[in-house]
Amino acid sequence: MLFTSYSFIIFILYYTIPKGLQWVLLLAASYLFYSLMSIKFLFYILFTTITTYFIGIKIGELHNIHSNYLADHKASLSREEKKSYRAFMKSRLWKWLLVCLLLNFGLLVIAKYTNFTIENINGILELIGSSKRLTFWNIALPMGISFYTFKTMSYIIDVYRGKYPPEKNIFKFALFVSYFPQLIQGPISRFDDLSETLFTEHSFDRKNLNFGLQRIMWGFFKKLVIADRMLVAVNTIIRDPEAYQGIFVFLGMLFYTYQLYADFTGGIDITIGISEVLGIKVRENFERPYFSKSITEFWRRWHITMGTWFKDYLFYPLSVWKPMLNFAKFSRNKFGNNFGKKLPVYLTTLIVWFTTGLWHGANWNFIAWGLTNGIVIIISLECKPFYNWFHNKFKVGGTFGFRLFQIIRTTLLMSAIRLFDLYRDVPMTLRMFGTIFTKPNIHMLFNGSLANLGLSLSDYFILLLGFVVLLIVSLVQRTGSVRGKIAESNMVVGYALNYALIIAILIFGAYGIGYDANQFIYNQF
Repeated sequence: MLFTSYSFIIFILYYTIPKGLQWVLLLAASYLFYSLMSIKFLFYILFTTITTYFIGIKIGELHNIHSNYLADHKASLSREEKKSYRAFMKSRLWKWLLVCLLLNFGLLVIAKYTNFTIENINGILELIGSSKRLTFWNIALPMGISFYTFKTMSYIIDVYRGKYPPEKNIFKFALFVSYFPQLIQGPISRFDDLSETLFTEHSFDRKNLNFGLQRIMWGFFKKLVIADRMLVAVNTIIRDPEAYQGIFVFLGMLFYTYQLYADFTGGIDITIGISEVLGIKVRENFERPYFSKSITEFWRRWHITMGTWFKDYLFYPLSVWKPMLNFAKFSRNKFGNNFGKKLPVYLTTLIVWFTTGLWHGANWNFIAWGLTNGIVIIISLECKPFYNWFHNKFKVGGTFGFRLFQIIRTTLLMSAIRLFDLYRDVPMTLRMFGTIFTKPNIHMLFNGSLANLGLSLSDYFILLLGFVVLLIVSLVQRTGSVRGKIAESNMVVGYALNYALIIAILIFGAYGIGYDANQFIYNQF
């Protein structure tokens, strides 16, 4: 059962059953949704849920034992004895956390990266002339495994850190893990955020219904009218790299940027809209990323919950990891305080971006994509003195023209890096990117070749109009919620805009042969 076609009869049931059973209905609906994808996938999510729940309970018990012991023996224990006891308990807590991390990240690695590892081993064997080959495993990748694994691991780490006590009700915890609108593509919610409204009782609220349905329709507009239409042209370009080079590679990377934004943010809009109808608050995952003036700012605005996950649970822990601190000391002694203190930060940045690329997919293209992001960020940091000199000398930083230049530059840079998403391997990606400069063939824009990409003139017009609508909405969002402004406007205007959105989806949505209105791009993660 696919996300865009899932039956939302749950909305009606949700507000007609006793309020105390609302979260139970959500749990049943979530497991039904997941089992309809494949019944065997239930093993994976149940394994993650059960292991994390019981280890969370154990860690919570150790925290209680620790605090109670210190409180009961406060007067009798010396400072050294307290210190020794804290170290002992920290060691026990760490061992349980490590077990949970190894079990669940281990399952993720086996499911997602076993065949990638085998493929690389076979490549090495072929390179050295060996005739031996490892056999690939027949492993079906469970839907959303990366997302719910990251959700649960953030939970267990937070419980370990004492941020909040563990959830005692295993069924409520199972709902947190499996909450169906988030299974496909996030956002990657934290337990303390989502649980505030996920388990509570909700009464029907007309405003939540109106705002939620508007958000859902806005998501379907992005998905069906823009993303699925643009997909046709993108697929045409990348399926025949020999025929579509130069200017078509440039167009392909811009088209894909447009498609990915509409697809991913559209899916998140639907997730947040469904949750809003149910009275459940889900964190925003995007903040107008293509208004960013640098790649660092872009990643603070794009897939926010993923970025903060890697920052909170990988970057910061790595930064204070003893071997990294030792490396920091070594690099300062070896290269001087100025450059030496930067090296550990840069190394940590590259590790995080390598992991981010690997999280996106078991493919060298994704690893290259992640490392390229990290390298560009490091280069940008190293160029900061030059940027400061430039702005002090020319005083253009606050001008509209320079801000527009920064936005265009960042968009083009991110679009170019996303070419790694499109072509089959890294050498092909680099070769096709090179043809933008070596074989530009700009004249092909004017000889009718655009008509061969699978899109008609009316398709291009709809896509252009859709781009204008997205731009206007993003500009309006800078001063507040668009839905809030619609609600405050004349009732006639509000209804007209809502109906216009519905009609646009029904009339201009990409349906039929040649279109795939079922899958979201981030399903694969």
